[in-house]
Amino acid sequence: MPSEYRQHRFVSPTGSTDILLVRHGESEAANPDCPFPLVDGQGDPPLHEVGHVQAHQVAERLQHEPIKAIYVSNLRRTAQTADPLARTLDLVPTVIPDLKEIHLGDYEGGLYRKKVAENDPKLQRAIREQRWDLIPGAERNEDFEARLKSAISRISETHPDQLVAAFVHRAVIGQIVSSATGSKSMSFLGADNGSITHIVVTKSQILVRRFNDTSHLTKRYWSHADSLR
Repeated sequence: MPSEYRQHRFVSPTGSTDILLVRHGESEAANPDCPFPLVDGQGDPPLHEVGHVQAHQVAERLQHEPIKAIYVSNLRRTAQTADPLARTLDLVPTVIPDLKEIHLGDYEGGLYRKKVAENDPKLQRAIREQRWDLIPGAERNEDFEARLKSAISRISETHPDQLVAAFVHRAVIGQIVSSATGSKSMSFLGADNGSITHIVVTKSQILVRRFNDTSHLTKRYWSHADSLR
């Protein structure tokens, strides 16, 4: 028997899958007079020029990691963000439509951003009650959670004992982390564009190792100016 017991670094359990959830880079600004094009009823804006910079910063951060596969949703901002890393690692991203953003119903096409700016009563109620489907026509929380569970299970079953990257969306990251931690559904909507969230998927649970890591995007840990925006 050892005479002392040291603390040790975390080691992912045998058979588990490490997934880096990367939020896409900043997308083009919404214009109420020119709605975003739709894919399967959802807004599909391209990346803003800032988003392309963020995509390259993500690639620079992750280029030396042993990433075995890259996944994206069917919305182009995820594919555009993944492209620099995919080229660097010589990987072809796999599209999983179930990784797409929450469907915002009547607030799709960029209108959601306008509603946020206007403190729309229906949106404010949805936030208070933690129910996306209080937005007219929006996806039910339960359906959103179920399709994400299916997508994550598919990835983990394909990559035991491997590290992969999934380029996804703000609410997707938020729902996965909320489900993993038993939190309210909108508790983790703070993932920034280009941020990295690290989860470990085991046979029985999802472990959250890191949330909203943006150290590759800025040298500052905290900005007073940013906090006031």
